[in-house]
Amino acid sequence: MATITQFSQLDLDKSYSYADYLRWKFEERVEIIKGKVMLMSPAPNLYHQQLSGELSYQIAHYLRHKKCKLFVAPFDVKLYNKEKSTLKNKEVYNVVQPDLCVICDKKKLTKQGCDGAPEWIIEIVSKGNSKRDLLLKYALYQENGVGEYWLVYPEVEAIHQFLLNKKTNLYQLHKIYAQDGFISPILFPKLQMNLVEIFSD
Repeated sequence: MATITQFSQLDLDKSYSYADYLRWKFEERVEIIKGKVMLMSPAPNLYHQQLSGELSYQIAHYLRHKKCKLFVAPFDVKLYNKEKSTLKNKEVYNVVQPDLCVICDKKKLTKQGCDGAPEWIIEIVSKGNSKRDLLLKYALYQENGVGEYWLVYPEVEAIHQFLLNKKTNLYQLHKIYAQDGFISPILFPKLQMNLVEIFSD
């Protein structure tokens, strides 16, 4: 199949796989969810980048010399049903680029990114991606066993912390953090993250 050099060459009504994704050579950043191509928002604004940078700094500092590693977008994460973990690229129909993700299983890391579900994902919500993060990615991460999912809301300076219930395999809202105080991932309870520092502009 020919290499795709322009986003306009794609048929957005068609389903695509990760194997297709690897042949695309255009500048636009995209994700594939359930086979459907989704154009990512334009370059994040200044506040988004500051938030991402502060979260990255606090998490990376804590994880230094630990087995779990932090990765920041753009970073490809392939997701699929856990029962089909041996699928090849042509049979994988989900590839996303979370704002931040933490991976503890080194076997999942490849030259292209992550092959399977990270333990922890953080998405910074903006007007352009709110539906995707709140609905599509929420369902996708839940289905694929991402243990902890944070939604960060810059405009109201709040974070929603979702945890995967191992009995039901469904997310439950663990807590809403806002404005000040500290937030800790369940995965790393000793990581105390200062909300004032996170949301400082």
